[in-house]
Amino acid sequence: MMMRCGWSVAAVVAVVVMVGVMVASPVAGELARVEHPTKEDGSLAVLVVGDWGRKGQYNQTLVATQMGVIGEELAADFILSTGDNFYNDGLTGDNDTASFQESFTNIYTADSLQKPWYIVLGNHDYTGDALAQQSPAIRAVDSRWTSINKSFIVDSDIAEFFLVDTVPFVQKYWNESKFDWRQVAPRDTYLSTLLTDLGDAMSQSNATWKIVVGHHTISSGCEHGNTTDLVAMLLPVLKTYGADMYINGHDHCLQRITSIDSPLEFITSGGGSRAWAGKFKQTSDKLEFIYDGQGFLSMQLTMAEASFAFYDVTGAVLYSWQLTKSTSTN
Repeated sequence: MMMRCGWSVAAVVAVVVMVGVMVASPVAGELARVEHPTKEDGSLAVLVVGDWGRKGQYNQTLVATQMGVIGEELAADFILSTGDNFYNDGLTGDNDTASFQESFTNIYTADSLQKPWYIVLGNHDYTGDALAQQSPAIRAVDSRWTSINKSFIVDSDIAEFFLVDTVPFVQKYWNESKFDWRQVAPRDTYLSTLLTDLGDAMSQSNATWKIVVGHHTISSGCEHGNTTDLVAMLLPVLKTYGADMYINGHDHCLQRITSIDSPLEFITSGGGSRAWAGKFKQTSDKLEFIYDGQGFLSMQLTMAEASFAFYDVTGAVLYSWQLTKSTSTN
């Protein structure tokens, strides 16, 4: 597999080959990039789950079982995690392999889930050792775990997935001493650099589908509602550079919302374990579907079409929809 044009050997800090996936750290000022090929026919199948890491409790094992079933049916290429991977306070360090295995390795055991898992962090991950999940020591325990940086890109040719570290955007967290801000503080510098790098990467992308993934909501009708800090800072970048969708967790529900002033879709997949909060918020965008329970999302992508489905803990399809694109332009 060839490196993307413009990369030099000196620019590559680490390269890991796993199931046909290339992981590379770029030169300073660029987001790290993972290259994950499509199937031979040019299509891609992805599962998305968030807010799951509870050592099998709160129906986590039931969700995992159905992910395995659907993953086999669709021949899933990889899995995206929208964060809050380990409750209640992340991992204690990169030697906390017991918690890692009890909530991840020992739960997602289906053959179809033995694929790369691309990871963003949630607020609960940040109240533990926020650096542990990027540690080679954790990856050595389970090679599926792919968290090469807190923000990075998964490049699959027809789609680019821009994984964004949203926790530092939330101002109120900075008033709480339990958050691990190593390699993040000062906040303004970190966010400015991240938004610049994200904008640059999105502007240079030729992918048919530009998909941004973060933990926190931008627009939501579930318990947490809209995240005002992301509305103010991240949303303008997504609109400016033509993101097709923003996929998040944080709210423990499944929902689809369409923007009232752009083509952008807001998709929540945060039903990996504890759910049923029974609390709802208003959003000015259009609420297309909402389910206040456990489950997960599937995506099937081609150059011309994207098909989505939400599933519950029995594997039943709760809601599905399609988006289309002209094959003559990106």
